[in-house]
Amino acid sequence: MKRNLAIDIFRGLTMVLMVFVNEFWKVFDVPHFLEHFDTLEDGMGLSDLVFPMFLFAMGMSIPYALERRREKGYSTESTLVHIISRTFALLVMGAFICNQESRPMEGNRALWVLLMVVGFFLCWNQYPRDWKPAKWLRIAGGVLLAALAVCYRSDDGALFEGLWWGILGQIGWMYLFCAVAYLLCRERKWIIPLLWTAVCFTNLSFVPMRDGSLWIGHSILSDFANAIQLGKCYGAVMGLGGMMLTLADWALKDHTPAIRIGLGAAAAAVLTVLGMASHTGWIISKNLGTLPWCLFVTAISVALYTLLRFLERKGWTGWFKPIAPAGTATLTVYMIPYLFIALWVAVNPTPAPWLTGWVGVAKCSLMAAVYIGCAWGLTKAGIKLKI
Repeated sequence: MKRNLAIDIFRGLTMVLMVFVNEFWKVFDVPHFLEHFDTLEDGMGLSDLVFPMFLFAMGMSIPYALERRREKGYSTESTLVHIISRTFALLVMGAFICNQESRPMEGNRALWVLLMVVGFFLCWNQYPRDWKPAKWLRIAGGVLLAALAVCYRSDDGALFEGLWWGILGQIGWMYLFCAVAYLLCRERKWIIPLLWTAVCFTNLSFVPMRDGSLWIGHSILSDFANAIQLGKCYGAVMGLGGMMLTLADWALKDHTPAIRIGLGAAAAAVLTVLGMASHTGWIISKNLGTLPWCLFVTAISVALYTLLRFLERKGWTGWFKPIAPAGTATLTVYMIPYLFIALWVAVNPTPAPWLTGWVGVAKCSLMAAVYIGCAWGLTKAGIKLKI
């Protein structure tokens, strides 16, 4: 199955935004519309779009990835093992990152973070096919990560644990749910929109309304969602939404570009209306994971993808080349900042007071460019995370 460049661009733009907004903690007085909004602040900033849009991109990619495996002759069982192994990798990386970010650590944190990233690359680097040393490097990476987990202690003496799994861990759980859902519904794809509707209603059922009350509250739906690590189901809403967009794109492949653009714009408009309708009962809040937030971000994602698909068909995608690693070596780009964090922790500099406002934002843009450049260099050297 031919690779979809529009999805690569969508994923790349999302990753660029992610490493950009993740730099805000080092500067002062960032314009509020670029930051995360507070939990009970009815609205969303640019930072509130990044994570759900990444989940949406993940959902768009799943049908392509699984159908490519099918074309290559892989069995359903081997594909399921592949899904579980990818989930495991994301959970492991998420747990390590979460432990070092969520609480103060004993000992040399800079060295621990550096070795953590080295362990990730040893375990999940994309080594040349049939390269014999790869096996031993993966084993070395596994031993290194196990040693770091055993040696980990927080300042209050706590051991290494799962905590909330971190961003990568959350992506892992959502990937597992969405990929297995596609695998089970591959021959009955009409079930996926029904499943998307079900997770939307599950979200509404136990996310607090504007007045603090619950529409339904504790129920078998919430118990089931928690049991399979869906939480408030906002991640499933975004992931399944991306999957539905890919399926719609396939279904419309023989239609003219004008019709496809029109239908994409119509879908974005319908999602906006649904978001406005749900907004009457629930606020827009990333921290609460409300449905209006999900629907508005989904509308933006559909509109952006429709635009990118149009640009791809016209061949107007040369502007993407400078940031291409963000779309094709996404996990590598995500990990590069942790090498700089290790350096930051070791040096422990005082943030420059002049890095404020738009000057600080410009500095964050520069760092995002540096991270992408580093990922490009590593990829050229044959170092690229691939799970």
